[in-house]
Amino acid sequence: MKKALLLLLTSFIFQINAQFVPDATSALIGKEKKAFLNKMNVGNVNPNTLNYDLRYQRMDLAINPAVYYVSGSVTSHFIPNQNISSIYFDLTTQLTVSQVVYQGANLNFQQLASNEVKIDFPTVRSAGVLDSLSIHYSGAPAPGYNAFTTTTQNGTALLSTLSEPYGAQDWFPTKQSLNDKIENFDIKITAPAQYNVASNGTLMSEIALTGGQKRTFWRTQYPTAAYLIAIAVTNYTKLNDVIGSPPFPFVNYIYPSTVNDPTAMANIEWTKQAMNTFETYFGAYPFRNEKYGHMQFQFGGGMEHQTMSSMGGFSKQLIAHELAHQWFGDKVTCGAWNDIWLNEGFATFGEHLVNEKLIMTPVQFMNYLEDQKDYITSSPGGSTYVADANLGSVNAIFNGRLSYAKGGYIVRMLKWALTDPVFYQAIKDYHQRPDLAYSYVRTTDLNTSLQTSTGKDFTEFFNDWVYGQGYPTYNIRWKQNSNQSITIQALQTTSHPSVSFYEMPLPIKVNGTGGQVVYLKPEHTANGQYFNFPLNFTVASVQFNYEHQILEKNSTVVMDASLSTAETAKENISVYPVPAGNEINISGLTRPADFQIFFTDGKLVKAGNYTPGKPLNISELVPGNYILAIGDGNYKFIKK
Repeated sequence: MKKALLLLLTSFIFQINAQFVPDATSALIGKEKKAFLNKMNVGNVNPNTLNYDLRYQRMDLAINPAVYYVSGSVTSHFIPNQNISSIYFDLTTQLTVSQVVYQGANLNFQQLASNEVKIDFPTVRSAGVLDSLSIHYSGAPAPGYNAFTTTTQNGTALLSTLSEPYGAQDWFPTKQSLNDKIENFDIKITAPAQYNVASNGTLMSEIALTGGQKRTFWRTQYPTAAYLIAIAVTNYTKLNDVIGSPPFPFVNYIYPSTVNDPTAMANIEWTKQAMNTFETYFGAYPFRNEKYGHMQFQFGGGMEHQTMSSMGGFSKQLIAHELAHQWFGDKVTCGAWNDIWLNEGFATFGEHLVNEKLIMTPVQFMNYLEDQKDYITSSPGGSTYVADANLGSVNAIFNGRLSYAKGGYIVRMLKWALTDPVFYQAIKDYHQRPDLAYSYVRTTDLNTSLQTSTGKDFTEFFNDWVYGQGYPTYNIRWKQNSNQSITIQALQTTSHPSVSFYEMPLPIKVNGTGGQVVYLKPEHTANGQYFNFPLNFTVASVQFNYEHQILEKNSTVVMDASLSTAETAKENISVYPVPAGNEINISGLTRPADFQIFFTDGKLVKAGNYTPGKPLNISELVPGNYILAIGDGNYKFIKK
């Protein structure tokens, strides 16, 4: 059985113990905010809908983009997970249900002030048996909600939907809690024939009807969160192309006027480069069997509707952000709005990636990262995780500084901690795991996945950066010794009391007088920690956070000849993994040293001599907490 040794740093004598807002970000934030206002049933779960699995929905609606009105039916297939005598669907009271049809007969139902439809069955429906019913309804959704909106573009009527986070219930009956994706969805829209209808999935048919009408049929066979189902209707120009390698459909529904915009058209074409980059670093596009594309709409920013993002414009950053969402937000979807950073932070990191690889020069990219850091650290507090008490606040959920920018930088710091190849493979693993792919995830799921892929536990990292608030400021002191080695001391203060210390690998660049360069990455596990590194050249300068690898503010680097000889004799010692299995490794030692392992009550349980570079076997120890002491007459390193 694997042993768990919790190795926590304890103090000892040596103290080793071993506002700028980018335009693109501003526009992106507005797209989630607009659908949030005035929602009822604010939160992650409707407990009344937990007793069944919603497997399939078929939407059959008649609409006219020039008229703010919807009518039709939604058929739902579901499997009860317990015997049920009634069933609930989320639906606003602004829409009127006319009948509920079940096995050819009408059922009794109630529309509740809680924005639910309660439907009673004539007999108890058995658990585990697939069943279905159809809800017929009509009406004008309340205009303040903005989940279903009519307007005009260039004088032509336009209708579009945007349901994130709580707006799906505003225009169709569904189950919008973040715990049950709809495995298959058919979207059938009847509208005046002069208009084209864009939506999720694959275009199955367009059929001319009498009376100047046309029925458009889209089908998606990938699991989809209710808030990611969308339609848009106007006189779109349809552009059919291919994207990716091997290729799959690339479908764009854009305003006729956009065809004459060379920048927009060039950027739509550029989407192919972004797709290739994301497939290289994130893995295969998640919805290859259907399509990717854009449907233009009236709002600033965009919305990551599954397989077809709604776009208010076609800047490269916006295109990249919504495309990245197809992996992060659509394939794996935050399982609670508290964890919205799992959607928006990773999509913002997608912007980082294309800025670095496709759009910006190295200098421009460094300036971009510095701007992001300045924006994030413009306030000393604020949690990336959204507290339950704040789920009713649009600014708390879709906070540009925290959910987007800091979330994106948290992903960048994970990449720094793991190194690029390890990080990108771990991220591919994350959204390919059978229990996570096309499902809902929480921060704990990401941590578990990363640990499975890399062996590294990021619990403390997420406690500090996601659940905690603020950022660190570092004071890096250094001295070159007579043997040319360099001693570095790292001190840290934090901007908010919720985090007392950030454990982070430090990015340090040492420049020599003859042009030599050495990159160091010491594990900073305690305040005031010292590190020693051998060098064979004279140091000219030391740079900290030289490529903005980590979040910090107003950090300083000082050459300090007064670092004492006693301090500089210490070694950069660390112990891993934490928690441990059947063995531990001790890095930083350059010569054999005696070790002792104690119970926390002081009882000695193991002792011996440790040889650098070899693992220390601890398989005979029972699970628990221990204290490790290692050293000789010149130093003593202690970890708990």
